[in-house]
Amino acid sequence: MPRPVPGFVFVGIKGNVVALDRRDGSEVWRTPLKGSQFACVHRDGDLLFATAGGEVFCLDPKTGAVIWHNPLKGLGLGLTTIAGEAASSSNTTAAVVAEVQRQQAAAAAGAAAAAG
Repeated sequence: MPRPVPGFVFVGIKGNVVALDRRDGSEVWRTPLKGSQFACVHRDGDLLFATAGGEVFCLDPKTGAVIWHNPLKGLGLGLTTIAGEAASSSNTTAAVVAEVQRQQAAAAAGAAAAAG
């Protein structure tokens, strides 16, 4: 089984995937995906998968280069989750639940402000 890239932490934020050096937090690479919304990231063996704007991307974890991309045509722009065959998706699920709750709270606040 391929070994993980040593020393990297992968962050999905605002339609980007960012690789940080885990020792000092410095940015190693940044790959813009689609849109400016929530980006979900999942490591599966020697590949890094990310979703943003209703699309899925496969990235090289060493460089951030896009290996392949699937626009998931006809499925809309909603939040997505990713699960590999051998990995648990509990952290991804928790992040998605938190983002949905944040979006719902923002929508409720906007509706209250408009009604007030």
